[in-house]
Amino acid sequence: MPSPHITLEQWRALLAVVEAGGYAQAAEALHKSQSAISYAVQQIESRLGLKAFEIQGRKAVLTATGQLLVRRAKALLDEATGLERAAGQLSAGWEAELRLAVEVIFPNRVLLPALAAFGEVSPHTRIELIESVIGGTSEALLSGRADLAIAPVIPQGFLGEALINLRFLAVAHPDHPLHQLNRPLTPNDLRNHRHLVVRDSGAARDPRQQSLEAKQRWVVSQMSTSIQAVAMGYGFSWFPEDKIVDELAVGSLKALPLRDGAERFLTLYLIFADRDYAGPGLLKLSEILRETVAANCTRVDAQRHTSRTRTTKRSAT
Repeated sequence: MPSPHITLEQWRALLAVVEAGGYAQAAEALHKSQSAISYAVQQIESRLGLKAFEIQGRKAVLTATGQLLVRRAKALLDEATGLERAAGQLSAGWEAELRLAVEVIFPNRVLLPALAAFGEVSPHTRIELIESVIGGTSEALLSGRADLAIAPVIPQGFLGEALINLRFLAVAHPDHPLHQLNRPLTPNDLRNHRHLVVRDSGAARDPRQQSLEAKQRWVVSQMSTSIQAVAMGYGFSWFPEDKIVDELAVGSLKALPLRDGAERFLTLYLIFADRDYAGPGLLKLSEILRETVAANCTRVDAQRHTSRTRTTKRSAT
């Protein structure tokens, strides 16, 4: 196999020039001299017989070829970093720490027992739990802050498997004006009342994620705050059924009689940052999550069936 002409350090220098915005800034970021950075880029250009930069006015900008080099160089450096991390984990046995990014709508009745079960198997592995909303989970994967994620969207370049299907209900306090209409509700009915929304924790928030243009909206950072506000009568919202079991049971929340869309379903996926380099601890954690989801879903489905059967019998009586 022929040896590459360009070293990883030279590719790193090229990336630093682009990301830092110049040779001087790249030198400072990499703790090298500016001449060393300039020489590394020159070596890439001369050995490959191409131009990575061209002068436009007083600025050096990437050529089309340079843009291709930067994309491939980043992938190459990410691969090298992943390989080193995997080698370190394999040499040390089970991982010392695992980073798990989880969408806040994922049921705690599944997550916490799964983490506890993993702790029994690997008591010395620390777990860093990143609780995120929509884009925040994808960003944790893309930025390398998470080894494993549970999210409703699989980011481009990643692979995921369906883990759980969640049921959402539109709810409000029983005394809320929407419940006093005593008829099936339309989107226009909802628009006249306050909508409680949990903020996307991603840096690049998309306002189009909002599904309803209500005249009033409160956007909060925590789902618990949103649930409490709706239970106190301050508005309406859609929540995962699992998150509002207690409120539904005591009657502080009641499902809205929407003509359409009273319930929604959303699939969450289990996504590895890099399945090829997953260590034994990460593989075991993913296995426990799958098993815990399967066990809980079977039990909850049985409970729902029993509840519906009882309701049908009472109606018949």
